[in-house]
Amino acid sequence: MGENLAVDGQAGTGRRGRSERGGASARRVARGGGGPGAQQTYIRRRIKPYEVLDEESLSLIETNADRVLEEIGIEFRDDAEALQLWKDAGADVRGERVHFPKGLCRELLKTAPSQFIQQARNSERSVQIGGDATVFAPVYGPPFVRDLDGNRRYATIEDFRNLVRLAYRAPSIHHSGGTVCEPVDVPVNKRHLDMVLAHMTLSDKPFMGSVTAPERAEDTVEMCRILFGEKFVDENTVLINLINANSPMVFDETMLGAAKVYARNNQATIITPFILAGAMSPVTVAGTLTQVLAEVLAGAAFTQLVRPGAPVVFGTFASSISMQSGAPTFGTPEPALVSYGAAQLARRLGLPFRTGGSLCASKTTDAQAAYESANTLNSTVLAGTNFVLHGAGWLEGGLVSSFDKFIMDVDQLAMSQKLAEGVDLSENGQAMDAIREVGPGSHYLGCSHTQANFQTAFYRSIIADNNSFEQWQAEGEKTAPQRANELARRWLESYEAPPIDPGIAEGLEDFVARKKESMPDAFT
Repeated sequence: MGENLAVDGQAGTGRRGRSERGGASARRVARGGGGPGAQQTYIRRRIKPYEVLDEESLSLIETNADRVLEEIGIEFRDDAEALQLWKDAGADVRGERVHFPKGLCRELLKTAPSQFIQQARNSERSVQIGGDATVFAPVYGPPFVRDLDGNRRYATIEDFRNLVRLAYRAPSIHHSGGTVCEPVDVPVNKRHLDMVLAHMTLSDKPFMGSVTAPERAEDTVEMCRILFGEKFVDENTVLINLINANSPMVFDETMLGAAKVYARNNQATIITPFILAGAMSPVTVAGTLTQVLAEVLAGAAFTQLVRPGAPVVFGTFASSISMQSGAPTFGTPEPALVSYGAAQLARRLGLPFRTGGSLCASKTTDAQAAYESANTLNSTVLAGTNFVLHGAGWLEGGLVSSFDKFIMDVDQLAMSQKLAEGVDLSENGQAMDAIREVGPGSHYLGCSHTQANFQTAFYRSIIADNNSFEQWQAEGEKTAPQRANELARRWLESYEAPPIDPGIAEGLEDFVARKKESMPDAFT
């Protein structure tokens, strides 16, 4: 990785993190719950993805998507360059609407990689996107937080930094994410600088770039050149970026501008139709999948027009809505079926896949939040998702980043990681020596195999209370959110930033300062 990286090949978790790699901390990680600083690598799934569509069904949806592309078309708004690229590629461009000859998008996508590595400044934190890998990233985008004192309020840059710190400490979070909350106390035209700087300096995990304007995407790439070195950025993927379709069937100039910047610089984009079914797509699963596939084909193929070989991910964010109020709903069966089906379509295209997370509509960390998030996360993992945005902290339909729920979700992510490991069929996993030793009518508690494996045999939650009623009562009758709140406070109090080369840190801070000074504040 060269001298441009501050902690090449090192854990980068500070003195506390290094001292905890052995002993009790190592045992906690092996059990699945983990300890702060003792990180888990991205998931290498050993379970097959769950599939809901057979070959005939997949072919039908693909045929329908081709018809949408050819007969109805996709709009590329306010971007003359994009329209010219499509015209030169052989598409039928009528005004801002592009009609695609059958097979054009699929042909263009042959240059897109089926998997790639997103490099982190600490090489041990780099992640694979695609194949049998699953990467968990935090919540993205909420303007509000529910803080550690229980207040729901607008997010600040310090909230943003604290969420980055928690994501860094969390063993089951593999990725620092992007806009973990929207810091409204910083001008709109400058906040991307502070957010990217926080990801670069407060964590050594991979992170996402700004997409709110092409020039902000350019700033992100330039900051990466300072962090990693110009040559390294030109030759590697160090950013992954969320490009949302303005469903139904529109890409606007903001998203197109950011997509062009990242694709030209060989950085990854996630082309994601943002779907509230019934409002932004048909009410049916098959109709939604048809529209999702058409939008992704057009958007992902566009990145290959900009730069053949640029990494691109098949994304989908699909929710149902209440047909009474129009409000989004989560954890329901229909979005799960969309996720399963979209994952199959992505694999047939040979693209990495993004969906899901720990989504809920609940206003607080209650049973509704738990059930809806668990339902969404389970289908996300079982679908074979490669990149999971909104893995931890999502509340209130994505309006709120919750500190308590962040920790509760982290626990569930670690549990999902254990599930994804599948069944151990090694000699130890078969446990024949235990069965022989115990024989009929006895028990396994004291046998040699149990004694050798008891510390790592079963996942142990960092949040759940499995003690007796009397012990729970004596310890203050604490609820799961209360225990999560205490753990979040401890993680933040004991946080130590990963080391970074002082010259690189100074270069980043100088870049941010100069960019801020070059323009007046803007809050719209």
